[in-house]
Amino acid sequence: MDDSSYRRGVGVMLINADRKVWVGARVDNPEDAWQMPQGGIDDGEEPWATALRELEEETGIAPALVERIAECPERLRYDLPEDWRPKLWGGQWHGQEQDWFLARFHGCDDDVNIATEHAEFRAWKWVEPADLPELIVPFKKELYRQLLDRFAQWLD
Repeated sequence: MDDSSYRRGVGVMLINADRKVWVGARVDNPEDAWQMPQGGIDDGEEPWATALRELEEETGIAPALVERIAECPERLRYDLPEDWRPKLWGGQWHGQEQDWFLARFHGCDDDVNIATEHAEFRAWKWVEPADLPELIVPFKKELYRQLLDRFAQWLD
């Protein structure tokens, strides 16, 4: 499938001082599925700037509390299930192609505020990196496994 079938986006694997990863439970998914912050790139926006914007919009975490550690060397894709495609993004995309960043959180838990203007998460927690693939919706499991592989040197 060509690149035009995929929405361009970013994702952030945010780790704390204990090297645990921030995940949130989406407000639009009642299942026990947890994901890392992610979102679409606006026209003319650079990926890292998008990552900081999305992180703040979704978690309330100020960019000043985030240190960029690494970037995934290639963009990663996931495909939406067929029955989801007409319901998301006006049916325009088959999935997302994302730039992923590993970042360190230099704040405290009180700096997290998921009750943002357009709240995307209903709960959040810190988890062990190895647990990520089991927490995410099935169609993103492989992408999360790839991220663990790409960022392994900083997570061990």
